[in-house]
Amino acid sequence: MDWYPLYNSLRIAAISTVIIFFLGILAAYYVARAPRLVKGVLDVVFTLPLVLPPTVVGYLLLRILGPKRIIGAWFLEHFDLKLTMTWWSAIFATTVVIFPLMYRTARGAFESFDETLADAGRTLGRSNTWIFWRVRMPCCRQGILAGTVLAFARALGEYGATSMIAGYTPGRTATISTTVYQLWRTDNDTLAFRWVMVNLAISAVVLLAVNMLERRERRRKPTWS
Repeated sequence: MDWYPLYNSLRIAAISTVIIFFLGILAAYYVARAPRLVKGVLDVVFTLPLVLPPTVVGYLLLRILGPKRIIGAWFLEHFDLKLTMTWWSAIFATTVVIFPLMYRTARGAFESFDETLADAGRTLGRSNTWIFWRVRMPCCRQGILAGTVLAFARALGEYGATSMIAGYTPGRTATISTTVYQLWRTDNDTLAFRWVMVNLAISAVVLLAVNMLERRERRRKPTWS
Protein backbone atom coordinates (compact mmCIF):
# COMPACT_ATOMS: atom_id res chain seq x y z
CA MET A 1 0.00 0.00 0.00
CA ASP A 2 1.50 3.29 -1.14
CA TRP A 3 1.30 5.82 1.71
CA TYR A 4 2.11 8.84 -0.44
CA PRO A 5 -1.55 10.04 -0.56
CA LEU A 6 -1.62 10.17 3.26
CA TYR A 7 1.69 12.04 3.46
CA ASN A 8 0.63 14.46 0.73
CA SER A 9 -2.79 15.06 2.30
CA LEU A 10 -1.24 15.73 5.71
CA ARG A 11 1.31 18.24 4.44
CA ILE A 12 -1.25 20.06 2.28
CA ALA A 13 -3.69 20.22 5.21
CA ALA A 14 -0.98 21.34 7.64
CA ILE A 15 0.37 24.11 5.42
CA SER A 16 -3.05 25.46 4.49
CA THR A 17 -4.15 25.34 8.16
CA VAL A 18 -1.14 27.40 9.23
CA ILE A 19 -1.95 29.95 6.52
CA ILE A 20 -5.62 30.33 7.40
CA PHE A 21 -4.85 30.35 11.14
CA PHE A 22 -3.22 33.75 10.80
CA LEU A 23 -5.36 35.04 7.94
CA GLY A 24 -8.58 33.91 9.61
CA ILE A 25 -7.71 35.49 12.95
CA LEU A 26 -6.62 38.73 11.28
CA ALA A 27 -9.81 38.95 9.20
CA ALA A 28 -12.06 37.98 12.12
CA TYR A 29 -10.49 40.54 14.45
CA TYR A 30 -10.96 43.49 12.11
CA VAL A 31 -14.37 42.43 10.81
CA ALA A 32 -15.66 42.05 14.38
CA ARG A 33 -14.66 45.68 15.03
CA ALA A 34 -15.87 47.07 11.68
CA PRO A 35 -19.04 49.15 11.17
CA ARG A 36 -22.21 47.16 10.57
CA LEU A 37 -22.41 47.79 6.80
CA VAL A 38 -18.75 46.97 6.20
CA LYS A 39 -19.05 43.91 8.44
CA GLY A 40 -22.02 42.63 6.45
CA VAL A 41 -20.26 42.98 3.09
CA LEU A 42 -16.98 41.43 4.27
CA ASP A 43 -18.80 38.63 6.04
CA VAL A 44 -20.50 37.63 2.78
CA VAL A 45 -17.22 37.76 0.86
CA PHE A 46 -15.24 35.77 3.42
CA THR A 47 -17.96 33.16 3.94
CA LEU A 48 -18.82 32.63 0.27
CA PRO A 49 -16.42 29.67 -0.27
CA LEU A 50 -18.24 27.83 2.51
CA VAL A 51 -21.49 27.68 0.53
CA LEU A 52 -20.10 27.42 -2.98
CA PRO A 53 -19.65 23.92 -4.44
CA PRO A 54 -15.94 22.96 -4.22
CA THR A 55 -15.87 22.40 -7.98
CA VAL A 56 -16.95 26.02 -8.49
CA VAL A 57 -14.10 27.15 -6.23
CA GLY A 58 -11.71 25.01 -8.25
CA TYR A 59 -13.02 26.44 -11.52
CA LEU A 60 -12.57 30.01 -10.30
CA LEU A 61 -9.03 29.23 -9.16
CA LEU A 62 -8.25 27.78 -12.59
CA ARG A 63 -9.57 30.99 -14.15
CA ILE A 64 -7.07 32.92 -12.03
CA LEU A 65 -4.05 30.61 -11.75
CA GLY A 66 -4.23 28.67 -15.02
CA PRO A 67 -1.15 28.87 -17.29
CA LYS A 68 -3.12 30.90 -19.85
CA ARG A 69 -4.61 33.30 -17.28
CA ILE A 70 -3.10 36.59 -16.09
CA ILE A 71 -1.52 35.46 -12.82
CA GLY A 72 -0.64 31.95 -13.95
CA ALA A 73 0.88 33.19 -17.21
CA TRP A 74 2.92 35.85 -15.40
CA PHE A 75 4.46 33.31 -13.01
CA LEU A 76 5.13 30.92 -15.88
CA GLU A 77 6.81 33.61 -17.97
CA HIS A 78 8.92 35.26 -15.27
CA PHE A 79 9.70 32.36 -12.94
CA ASP A 80 8.99 29.33 -15.14
CA LEU A 81 6.62 28.30 -12.35
CA LYS A 82 3.37 26.50 -13.06
CA LEU A 83 0.69 27.19 -10.45
CA THR A 84 -1.55 24.26 -11.36
CA MET A 85 -1.21 20.46 -11.49
CA THR A 86 1.48 20.26 -8.78
CA TRP A 87 1.15 18.95 -5.23
CA TRP A 88 1.35 22.42 -3.76
CA SER A 89 -1.35 23.70 -6.13
CA ALA A 90 -3.79 21.94 -3.81
CA ILE A 91 -2.76 24.37 -1.05
CA PHE A 92 -4.49 27.18 -2.95
CA ALA A 93 -7.68 25.15 -3.11
CA THR A 94 -7.70 23.98 0.51
CA THR A 95 -6.79 27.43 1.82
CA VAL A 96 -9.77 29.02 0.07
CA VAL A 97 -12.17 26.24 1.07
CA ILE A 98 -11.26 26.10 4.78
CA PHE A 99 -10.75 29.83 5.35
CA PRO A 100 -14.45 30.48 6.20
CA LEU A 101 -14.37 27.83 8.95
CA MET A 102 -11.49 29.53 10.71
CA TYR A 103 -12.81 33.02 10.06
CA ARG A 104 -16.32 32.43 11.40
CA THR A 105 -15.15 30.49 14.45
CA ALA A 106 -12.58 33.14 15.35
CA ARG A 107 -15.06 35.96 14.73
CA GLY A 108 -17.58 34.34 17.06
CA ALA A 109 -14.90 34.00 19.74
CA PHE A 110 -13.85 37.64 19.38
CA GLU A 111 -17.43 38.90 19.46
CA SER A 112 -18.07 37.03 22.74
CA PHE A 113 -14.94 38.55 24.32
CA ASP A 114 -15.56 40.87 27.27
CA GLU A 115 -14.25 44.22 26.04
CA THR A 116 -14.01 45.56 29.60
CA LEU A 117 -10.89 43.40 29.96
CA ALA A 118 -9.29 45.21 27.02
CA ASP A 119 -10.37 48.58 28.46
CA ALA A 120 -8.78 47.65 31.77
CA GLY A 121 -5.53 46.83 29.97
CA ARG A 122 -5.55 50.22 28.23
CA THR A 123 -6.02 52.05 31.53
CA LEU A 124 -2.84 50.30 32.70
CA GLY A 125 -0.97 51.67 29.72
CA ARG A 126 -0.83 48.45 27.72
CA SER A 127 -0.73 48.62 23.93
CA ASN A 128 -3.37 47.07 21.69
CA THR A 129 -0.82 44.53 20.49
CA TRP A 130 -0.05 43.47 24.07
CA ILE A 131 -3.75 43.26 24.90
CA PHE A 132 -4.43 41.19 21.78
CA TRP A 133 -1.79 38.54 22.49
CA ARG A 134 -1.86 38.52 26.28
CA VAL A 135 -5.57 39.09 27.01
CA ARG A 136 -7.81 38.64 23.98
CA MET A 137 -6.18 35.53 22.48
CA PRO A 138 -5.97 33.58 25.77
CA CYS A 139 -9.65 34.29 26.46
CA CYS A 140 -10.66 33.18 22.96
CA ARG A 141 -8.20 30.31 22.60
CA GLN A 142 -10.70 27.45 22.92
CA GLY A 143 -12.88 28.69 20.08
CA ILE A 144 -9.87 29.46 17.92
CA LEU A 145 -8.34 26.03 18.58
CA ALA A 146 -11.63 24.34 17.72
CA GLY A 147 -11.80 26.28 14.45
CA THR A 148 -8.22 25.31 13.65
CA VAL A 149 -8.87 21.61 14.22
CA LEU A 150 -12.06 21.66 12.14
CA ALA A 151 -10.29 23.52 9.34
CA PHE A 152 -7.49 20.94 9.33
CA ALA A 153 -10.00 18.10 9.09
CA ARG A 154 -11.83 19.82 6.24
CA ALA A 155 -8.55 20.38 4.39
CA LEU A 156 -7.64 16.73 4.82
CA GLY A 157 -10.87 15.62 3.15
CA GLU A 158 -11.06 18.25 0.40
CA TYR A 159 -11.68 16.78 -3.05
CA GLY A 160 -13.61 18.97 -5.48
CA ALA A 161 -11.40 22.05 -5.75
CA THR A 162 -8.23 20.00 -5.21
CA SER A 163 -8.96 17.59 -8.04
CA MET A 164 -9.56 20.48 -10.46
CA ILE A 165 -6.47 22.52 -9.70
CA ALA A 166 -3.98 19.76 -8.78
CA GLY A 167 -5.41 16.77 -10.61
CA TYR A 168 -4.42 13.20 -9.82
CA THR A 169 -0.93 11.89 -10.47
CA PRO A 170 0.22 8.91 -8.37
CA GLY A 171 3.29 9.79 -6.34
CA ARG A 172 3.04 13.50 -7.21
CA THR A 173 -0.36 15.11 -6.57
CA ALA A 174 -2.45 12.22 -5.20
CA THR A 175 -4.34 12.83 -1.96
CA ILE A 176 -6.55 10.52 0.07
CA SER A 177 -9.74 11.88 -1.49
CA THR A 178 -8.54 11.79 -5.08
CA THR A 179 -7.04 8.33 -4.52
CA VAL A 180 -10.34 6.95 -3.23
CA TYR A 181 -12.13 8.26 -6.32
CA GLN A 182 -9.55 6.88 -8.73
CA LEU A 183 -9.53 3.47 -7.01
CA TRP A 184 -13.32 3.33 -7.11
CA ARG A 185 -13.31 4.37 -10.76
CA THR A 186 -10.94 1.50 -11.61
CA ASP A 187 -12.98 -1.04 -9.59
CA ASN A 188 -10.31 -1.44 -6.89
CA ASP A 189 -12.86 -1.45 -4.07
CA THR A 190 -10.61 -3.25 -1.57
CA LEU A 191 -7.89 -0.61 -1.59
CA ALA A 192 -10.42 2.21 -1.83
CA PHE A 193 -12.10 0.89 1.33
CA ARG A 194 -8.75 0.85 3.15
CA TRP A 195 -8.23 4.51 2.36
CA VAL A 196 -11.78 5.28 3.44
CA MET A 197 -11.04 3.63 6.80
CA VAL A 198 -7.85 5.68 7.15
CA ASN A 199 -9.81 8.86 6.53
CA LEU A 200 -12.54 7.80 8.96
CA ALA A 201 -9.95 7.13 11.67
CA ILE A 202 -8.35 10.55 11.23
CA SER A 203 -11.75 12.26 11.20
CA ALA A 204 -12.77 10.46 14.40
CA VAL A 205 -9.62 11.64 16.15
CA VAL A 206 -10.27 15.21 15.00
CA LEU A 207 -13.87 15.15 16.26
CA LEU A 208 -12.73 13.77 19.61
CA ALA A 209 -10.24 16.63 19.87
CA VAL A 210 -12.97 19.19 19.14
CA ASN A 211 -15.26 17.63 21.75
CA MET A 212 -12.47 17.73 24.33
CA LEU A 213 -11.87 21.41 23.58
CA GLU A 214 -15.58 22.16 24.00
CA ARG A 215 -15.71 20.32 27.33
CA ARG A 216 -12.70 22.25 28.58
CA GLU A 217 -14.37 25.50 27.55
CA ARG A 218 -17.56 24.63 29.46
CA ARG A 219 -15.55 23.77 32.57
CA ARG A 220 -13.70 27.10 32.40
CA LYS A 221 -16.92 29.10 32.38
CA PRO A 222 -18.09 30.03 35.89
CA THR A 223 -21.52 28.90 37.05
CA TRP A 224 -23.58 31.36 39.06
CA SER A 225 -26.10 30.22 41.60
